[in-house]
Amino acid sequence: MRTRLLLAVVCGVAVAAVYAGQTVLGPMGRELGVSRDSVGWLVAVGQLGYLAGLVLLVPLGDMLDRRRLIAAHLGLVAAGLAITAAAPVAWQAFAGLAVAGAFAVVVQTAVAYAAALSPPGERGRALGVVTSGVVVGILGARVVTGGLADLWGWRSSYVALAILAAFLSVLSLVALPADVRTGAKRYGQVIRSLGGLFVQPTFLSRGLIAFFLFASFGTLWSGMALPLAAEPWHLSEAQIGLFGIAGLAGALGAARSGRWGDAGYAGRVTGVALALLLFSWLAIGQLDWSLPLLIVGVIVLDFAVQAVHVSNQHVLTTTYADRTSSAIGGYMVFYSLGSAFGATATTALFDVAGWTGPAILGAVLALGALAVWSFRRTPRKSLPCQDSPVRTT
Repeated sequence: MRTRLLLAVVCGVAVAAVYAGQTVLGPMGRELGVSRDSVGWLVAVGQLGYLAGLVLLVPLGDMLDRRRLIAAHLGLVAAGLAITAAAPVAWQAFAGLAVAGAFAVVVQTAVAYAAALSPPGERGRALGVVTSGVVVGILGARVVTGGLADLWGWRSSYVALAILAAFLSVLSLVALPADVRTGAKRYGQVIRSLGGLFVQPTFLSRGLIAFFLFASFGTLWSGMALPLAAEPWHLSEAQIGLFGIAGLAGALGAARSGRWGDAGYAGRVTGVALALLLFSWLAIGQLDWSLPLLIVGVIVLDFAVQAVHVSNQHVLTTTYADRTSSAIGGYMVFYSLGSAFGATATTALFDVAGWTGPAILGAVLALGALAVWSFRRTPRKSLPCQDSPVRTT
């Protein structure tokens, strides 16, 4: 259990490196000279770096000691965050964010490591614990960075995260069990194996769901700070960051979804959660006049996203148990593309149509995920280790 908790903390800090800018987009953009319709790129550039890391770095987990990979990647995340914190101009901040984003894929190495260490009957539970760290990182970062920004400016949040990442790099090397590999696989082999996944029906359907899911998620969390800071609310960065607590409550409420996956209900959980995701946008769309409805929508949305995300990873690590790092890394390509799309589209739409534009986009994206699930739905009991279009999707 201690190993799972440490891996959850690693995931939380690493993913916070990618999402820390969401709460402080306004002051960060102003100080660095980035126009308002382009500030979404301060989040998107880290996610695009993440995308590159998913393809080039995560497959290394299928051939090398994951403990050493985790330690090395955390050290490089710390370096990228330090560059961002010290950046005097926009291009240097973008460079630091890209480096931090690329090596933040330590999250996927940690998830695959947790799945590999767990007996088959407890894999879903392990994924639920470790993936909860991801959610804490994404949403908790909003609370912490908002508070730090109010006290010492936006740079202080990147300094704090850099120190945490450096500390965890050392701790991981000391505390995690070794994960020695035989060296039988070569880098070219694992990259080809990753490419081959993109024609597998189970992998492709779960990946498309992830694209729509995290584009909808990114639409909310990358754009919500803009209307909350404007009329009629005029909230500070710290106050906006507190909405992360509502999201955190919803996401942690879905922690049991891993156990539901162990019981064979991954398909049903996915369908119900995606319906809730679509429903959440009815409440989120009322942001212009009702903060209580927004809070309800945030809780429901983050519950749905976490439930689907854990179920997706449970299906993939069960179906592709011999190449978990490649499967998780490839799946997260869809996640990264969806998050980047949501981050850039929501700020551009808000500039043109106010909050109505992002709210409609979020609902349409949720509907897209539900449509993919409906087309390739899973029966009540899913069976492991076969890439069957009926059993594992």
